[in-house]
Amino acid sequence: MSKLRRQLSSSTSNVVEPKNLFDFKQKTGNLYQSIAIIAKRANQINIAIKEELHNKLEEFASHTDSLEEIHENKEQIEISKAYERMPNPALLASQEFMEDKIYFRKNEEDLFS
Repeated sequence: MSKLRRQLSSSTSNVVEPKNLFDFKQKTGNLYQSIAIIAKRANQINIAIKEELHNKLEEFASHTDSLEEIHENKEQIEISKAYERMPNPALLASQEFMEDKIYFRKNEEDLFS
């Protein structure tokens, strides 16, 4: 199991639970800014997971252009199912944000415009 998958799936539930928006607002002072931070982190997580999955599945890819029947590979199916069971990147990013595991800063130029 990769370091990323261990980190992401250690304590995060796959179930979407209601969150108190006031808690998100308290972290930055602005709800929309908090959501933007979470969205950017979710995108980063999604890209990392997608790259890792493609690298693992690339091992099973056939690089020939023949018309032979494609057989199912049980290992490939298990890898795909494991990634499907992983929590949504938005849920992971929200949890990281609430646990102060995301570093963010305010751009000074935005404060004056």
